[in-house]
Amino acid sequence: MNIGNIDLGDRPVLLAPMEDVTDASFRILCKECGAAMVYTEFVPSEGLIRDAAKAIAKMRTSEEEAPVAIQIYGNEISSMVEAAKMADHAAEIAGGHGCDLVDINFGCPVNKIAGRGAGSGMMREPDKMVAITKAIVEAVGKPVTVKTRLGWDDSSKIIVELAERLQDVGIQALTIHGRTRCQMYKGEADWTLIGQVKANPRMHIPIIGNGDITSPEKAKEAFDRYGVDAIMVGRASFGHPWIFREIRHYLDTGEILPVLSVKERVALAKRQMQLSLDLKGPVTGVLEMRRHLSCYFKGLPDFRDTRMKLVTETDPQEVFALLDYVAGRWGEDSSVADSNVYGV
Repeated sequence: MNIGNIDLGDRPVLLAPMEDVTDASFRILCKECGAAMVYTEFVPSEGLIRDAAKAIAKMRTSEEEAPVAIQIYGNEISSMVEAAKMADHAAEIAGGHGCDLVDINFGCPVNKIAGRGAGSGMMREPDKMVAITKAIVEAVGKPVTVKTRLGWDDSSKIIVELAERLQDVGIQALTIHGRTRCQMYKGEADWTLIGQVKANPRMHIPIIGNGDITSPEKAKEAFDRYGVDAIMVGRASFGHPWIFREIRHYLDTGEILPVLSVKERVALAKRQMQLSLDLKGPVTGVLEMRRHLSCYFKGLPDFRDTRMKLVTETDPQEVFALLDYVAGRWGEDSSVADSNVYGV
């Protein structure tokens, strides 16, 4: 599958953009575990055009994670266009690798974004959504893609028609999350409309399916049953970055990999921890790893006290020592080897 001149291979598996999750350390780790492409956290257009340091920092990427998409959100045409131009030139503005494509967030359902008319809030204004997309496509040199949902609610599932309109203004791939905005993340994702978009003979851009891909078997079903060109994994990767390796292996061989051992999980956690420290320093690096460390070892028995220590300790060396303790305490117990399999 290609997006512009970016070759992602056959049946690629992508890391979804997630706020406060897909920071640089996590993106690099997921890439190492087999993600074909990764996405930044949501970058606010208003923050970029006001030179907000936090927004600009989110655009800093590295060669290790390439190809990488910078995702922006907002609801005003002028600010979205300016933000897209900045994303297009992220290497000069924020340093590092920059971006390989610009992705527009029309899918985030959280109130602080959708309630202000951005993210999936744009599903109530499809004409404006198309206008913003057209303006961005005309303003930047990188490929432009869109991530969105089925519609605002059950009575306004507009994605089949909307997909054509977005394609017609020049996007080079479309990611569809199989829920409406009003569903948030509740219930099961509905892939039938994703399949209808893909089956539409007028559609010729890659269609990427997203929603409830939590195992290699579900990943294969998405490709086989709905015909999508790629899939995107979101929440199932949180505390489980090796899911990309598992899915890739199953798609290529039809075999399920052995369950990752506690010691192997510790090694990955230490790898991500070190990346976080290298990229963000000892204070922020530790603080931002806490949300990940709390999920790496779900299902381990009698783990509550150790988890609390992992997510409250501020000294990096003490965190590494705690991880070594986890490997020693639970690493030899075969009865916990199958914990945290495909958990979300």
